[in-house]
Amino acid sequence: MREPLLPAESLARYADAIVRASLGIGKGDTLVVQGQPEHRELLVAVAESAYRAGARFVDVVTADPLVMRARLLHGSDDAVGALSPWARRRLREVSGPNGALAAISGEGEAGYLDGIPPKRIATDYSRMAKHLAFLRRAQLNMRARWTIAAWPTDHWAGQVYPKLTPLEAKRRLAGDLLRFCRLRDEDGKGTSGWSKHLRMLGRRSDRLTKLGLTRLELRGPGTELDVGFVTGTRWLGGPEELVDGRLVASNMPTEEVFTSPEPRATNGTFRCTFPLSFRGRLIHGIRGEFSRGRLVRLEADSDDDRDFVAAYIDTDRMGRRLGEVALVDASSRIGQAGRIYYNTLLDENAATHIAFGSGFGGTRSETPARGINRSATHLDVMIGSPELEATGVDARGRRIPLIREGAWQI
Repeated sequence: MREPLLPAESLARYADAIVRASLGIGKGDTLVVQGQPEHRELLVAVAESAYRAGARFVDVVTADPLVMRARLLHGSDDAVGALSPWARRRLREVSGPNGALAAISGEGEAGYLDGIPPKRIATDYSRMAKHLAFLRRAQLNMRARWTIAAWPTDHWAGQVYPKLTPLEAKRRLAGDLLRFCRLRDEDGKGTSGWSKHLRMLGRRSDRLTKLGLTRLELRGPGTELDVGFVTGTRWLGGPEELVDGRLVASNMPTEEVFTSPEPRATNGTFRCTFPLSFRGRLIHGIRGEFSRGRLVRLEADSDDDRDFVAAYIDTDRMGRRLGEVALVDASSRIGQAGRIYYNTLLDENAATHIAFGSGFGGTRSETPARGINRSATHLDVMIGSPELEATGVDARGRRIPLIREGAWQI
């Protein structure tokens, strides 16, 4: 038996926030939970919560990164990027009205793709993306319930708290997750703190939508980026409404309000303020330049790391265009921690960020949505800092301060 990372009541509260408050699991639903072997404590708690909520099936799928490494090292060409028929049927179910998907993040193995040619990794991803295009469309078009949450592992917690023992580091990180998701006793009973926080973000995104911005200017150290929007652009954040009226929260934790820019209307330079933790690899110093919406220059502190990122985004012809811009101010509990968490789910909610690749259908007021990047990739990189300023420009040319000195101005 492993030592528990959280008291039973706190673990159940976290699981309920995933299952009930973020996914709305109810009677007769099917929930698929994906994670790594070290996530077992949370995987079981999520299953318990879902069955208490009335779920008919809970399917826990564990993916060992070392098995993925074995397939890429030793598998035949037709094993690369392959999706089994039973996995396809499972994911078809979660993209339907009675299905939902919960993905648990937190790397359990360091550098599990080291030594594998980037081209082979890119081929694996691009083929898999084609198999899963139906699920991606359902998620981006606000038809499927899904969320991503996190759970500590020895490797990940050791990155965040290197001076603590593995168990102490994991418990400290688990406590951080509760605080970031507003699930401590001082945040309110049950999952009320999490729900209240989501509603606040929803009000902020509504306010941004009403401003009718046509352009966003981002200015900070190494960043001078202009991002354009189409008419009818909506900002999202907090609870997101699916086409059937149900509400979901797709990130736990979350601090962002975000939208999808016009994919051909980004110009300027950017510099990342956080390292990118991507597929078991830590990548420092990402920076680059956009012209007419396309990424025309990409750099990193290491040429190998730059090539690793480029191989991923170049698996799709629209991978070098933006699909998301997200604003986060200094009120973020993650940002206030003053710590790099080496996990995109957390670090992207510590600071303003952009994402290469696919956009979100819910960011348009009309159906079908226009001016959305339809890429099969999506990669978030963090460009925010206390010095970053965000300014909106509306249709009349009025400049509206959005974030100054780290704080929202609206």
